[in-house]
Amino acid sequence: MKLEADVCIVGGGPGGALLGYLLAKKDISTIVLERHTGIDKEFRGEHLNQDGERVLKKYNLYNKVQDAGLLLMERIEYWQHGHVIKTVTPAAEEEHVGIHVPQRNLLSVLIRESKTYQNYKLLMGTKVTELSFNNNGDVTGLKATKGGQEVTIKSKIVVGADGRFSTVRRLAEIPFSTIRHGYDLLWAKIPSPEGWEPTIKNALIGGKQLALFTQQGGFIQIGWNIEEDSYPVLKKQSFAPFIEQVIEAFPELTETVHQHIQSWNDFILLKVQSSQSPVWAKDGVVIMGDAAHTMSPTGAFGINCALLDADALADIIEEALDKNDQSAAQLRKLEDARRADAEKLQIQQLIKEQTYQDNFKIPALPTGV
Repeated sequence: MKLEADVCIVGGGPGGALLGYLLAKKDISTIVLERHTGIDKEFRGEHLNQDGERVLKKYNLYNKVQDAGLLLMERIEYWQHGHVIKTVTPAAEEEHVGIHVPQRNLLSVLIRESKTYQNYKLLMGTKVTELSFNNNGDVTGLKATKGGQEVTIKSKIVVGADGRFSTVRRLAEIPFSTIRHGYDLLWAKIPSPEGWEPTIKNALIGGKQLALFTQQGGFIQIGWNIEEDSYPVLKKQSFAPFIEQVIEAFPELTETVHQHIQSWNDFILLKVQSSQSPVWAKDGVVIMGDAAHTMSPTGAFGINCALLDADALADIIEEALDKNDQSAAQLRKLEDARRADAEKLQIQQLIKEQTYQDNFKIPALPTGV
């Protein structure tokens, strides 16, 4: 199979899917490649903040995602010994402290809206195998496989929106440095008890964060920080004492936890890291989202950063094509526009992680005279 487009986007997550829509809307021929065969993927961030919400509203997509299903978080709570000790509520002009959007709901809207444009093509179940270069070393497209068939795509610009383990970044030989956070994360998903309110609940167990994220559709996602690289040893230990700590922190979950978390196999391990790349572009190729600046789960910034990258990159690519300039200098305008904000958020994540325990310090009462 041989195809041709102005832009080939590798990665059909929220950032890549939004960029594909924005480019197609600008009458730019676009092909999006996604290695998964469907839009229900392994865990990825599903919480929007005000930045992500603003981007979707800018393009009249938010109401469509809302129709597909989302959930506004009413407050953030910090629990200790089965009681709330601290609450964070929306700012005066805000409706929420975060929005849970199932990734399938967001992606289904972005894909559906993109397919209304004839210059848009989506290839699912497609894995990139190599980049194509001209005699000057410029990227001019790529090769991939789909169902055992080779796919060759000629494009003016290749975009790597393919996450923290980006194939495009590796094939383009774009370097990166990894930032370790000292912890990994165990995820589990359980049905929420009747009457459970849309909240984010936090507890401190053994000095580590335990967080409950209410999800649209009647579920709770449990996120438990563990020591980095400790899971192989942890899995050899008894499961019961571990899970009893969850119940002790949140007694309301006793029944649903016992029903739905019965072994270590009910958890998914997420290796936590963030990364930075010294450059985000070379001639004919640019990376974005986690491929350019992997975020840790703290603060749920990742998906929002990817949407902001897509918003900025769409205009930069349009300018590049208008000027027939696909050089690194042109494509690095994304880096100029977005690097400082992304790295500022990475610093905020590290600070939040280092000071998390401070949320559970109860101020001492004033002493009498």
